[in-house]
Amino acid sequence: MNIQAFLFRKVFARSDAKRDKGLSIPEDIEYISSLPYGAGLTLDVCYPKGTSAKRPTIVSFHGGGFVYGDAKLYSLYAASLAGRGFTVVNFNYRLAPDFKFPAPLLDASDVMRWMCANDDRYYIDLENVFFVGDSAGAQLASQFAAICSSREYADIMGIAQPGIKLRAIALNCGMYDLQRAAAAGGLMECYFTDDPAQFGRKLDVMNYIDANYPPAFVMSAHGDFLCDECGPMGAFLRSRGVETISVIYGDKSTGHVFHCDMRSEIGRKANDDEAKFFMRHVKSE
Repeated sequence: MNIQAFLFRKVFARSDAKRDKGLSIPEDIEYISSLPYGAGLTLDVCYPKGTSAKRPTIVSFHGGGFVYGDAKLYSLYAASLAGRGFTVVNFNYRLAPDFKFPAPLLDASDVMRWMCANDDRYYIDLENVFFVGDSAGAQLASQFAAICSSREYADIMGIAQPGIKLRAIALNCGMYDLQRAAAAGGLMECYFTDDPAQFGRKLDVMNYIDANYPPAFVMSAHGDFLCDECGPMGAFLRSRGVETISVIYGDKSTGHVFHCDMRSEIGRKANDDEAKFFMRHVKSE
């Protein structure tokens, strides 16, 4: 185990356990865990109890610096989104350092195929799909949105465009310039290796974002160590003709991925804002 990945996992596991202690899935949410997909991976699905028709569907890309996190850690967050009227797909993906770039994106492609094969059973609306991601998950969600919206980039990545209609995305407390991230070294080497140049144009995701990219809600917090990524990403998307809202919440005490804290009032506000943004982009064919 890479020592940086080990320390990252240990520190964040402790803080996340403290944050979620004593909380459980709300009784009005149907939460189905550990459904198999792809090559030995699992995902969770949740929606309000009593659901009898397909709902607009959120796919959650969890965070964790590419080395940490799983669907269980994000189960409370996923359930809270479901409580706002959605079906939510909350999936595990392969982690670095055991698996390198672009393993999580290949896993996300398998998730999309699973959704297309199970839409009726789990109330998944393939015509109204939304992505959320935070931290590293925001980068993954933004990159997979480029695969969905640019056939050229999908071909470069060697990933087929999925049979869904991606209506909008929410990018939370993330970093987005893949070339800069890959060159940063340190923990990022766990995912991009010490020779990121080997990935060539696959790292040039920003070059393939244009007006076909889905509407985006980009947010951070004033106490988030990635706060400085929010404004430039919002401005970049707008410069490419993408409908974009960018918001920085709270104050210096409002930290990284604050929206995953189910006890946080400002976190609830951010999640409400994103849910409303998504609902505005639901379309009936």
